[in-house]
Amino acid sequence: MTKKNPGAAAQQRPRMNERFRKFAQRVSHLVGTSWAFIIAILLLVGWGVTGPIFRFSDSWQLVINTGTTIITFLMVFLIQNTQNRQDTAIQIKLDELLKGVKGARTSLVDIEELSDEELERLHKHFEHLHKKLNSEDRKESTKEKADAA
Repeated sequence: MTKKNPGAAAQQRPRMNERFRKFAQRVSHLVGTSWAFIIAILLLVGWGVTGPIFRFSDSWQLVINTGTTIITFLMVFLIQNTQNRQDTAIQIKLDELLKGVKGARTSLVDIEELSDEELERLHKHFEHLHKKLNSEDRKESTKEKADAA
């Protein structure tokens, strides 16, 4: 009987995650190009042209339906993985900026952890601040115009 290395599975996970990350980024980048769109259009045109050859049969329709469903299903996971990584990276960058700006509300660093109600309350608070600042800006602008005249 051979002994299994318990650490081997733990080592495989990061390697697999890294491979998937790289694969997802490459695929997301490639399918976001104009060439990928052109190829997709050409495939659809090719499929449409073959319609009369196959007498627009159920099998002919099933090919495009199945193909697009499978591709869409897989792309959701790849694009979501890439989007999650980008969101995390942006969040970290914003957190770093918040920490570096004197007087910034560092309590907002973990804002994504708030409930929907708390987010709505905070949103209304910032709307109020925005309106207040706009009002003050308008008053200041009117005063500057009056002083200039």
